[in-house]
Amino acid sequence: MRIVFIGPPGAGKGTQAERMIEKYRLAHLSTGDMLRAARDAQTAVGKKAETYMAGGKLVPDEIIIEIIRERLAEPDCQGGYLLDGFPRTIAQAEALDRMLADKGTPLGAVLELNVPEDELFRRLAGRGRADDAPEVIRQRLVAYREQTSPLLDYYRQSGLLKTIDGLGTVEEIFQRVESVLDRLAS
Repeated sequence: MRIVFIGPPGAGKGTQAERMIEKYRLAHLSTGDMLRAARDAQTAVGKKAETYMAGGKLVPDEIIIEIIRERLAEPDCQGGYLLDGFPRTIAQAEALDRMLADKGTPLGAVLELNVPEDELFRRLAGRGRADDAPEVIRQRLVAYREQTSPLLDYYRQSGLLKTIDGLGTVEEIFQRVESVLDRLAS
């Protein structure tokens, strides 16, 4: 199973990702973790990424794509993986599609964890973290919506997008995730 997992801040993506990884034995590919690992391992591409990261700049797509390419070649990804935090743009999605097509291993699904904004706001405000002030939450949700809407449309057109209702208990939401993934696995 090769899956992209998309969801706004506060949707419960981390909780659901943990359950998916455990049940379906997927490698969890978080872009942030991969960037840090490549940097720490001082791989050629990791050194390139480090120059941007040290300056607080966004790492360019071509470097991120190369890090993903290296990571997907590792043995733990051969049985399936969950991409979390990538792709974030249409250009990244197209690059990922090309990379996977070249290997003959296309994505199986793109899961969107969908939660209404008022509920996201309530959840985020309830965490009480410093970065969860109301105006910061609004900015994060607007940025997510603007950045992600085109990506959701892209995957909807390709027939890969599966939208999952993110309201309810952790167990209820995971049952919805399982119903999608179990069909994919069969």
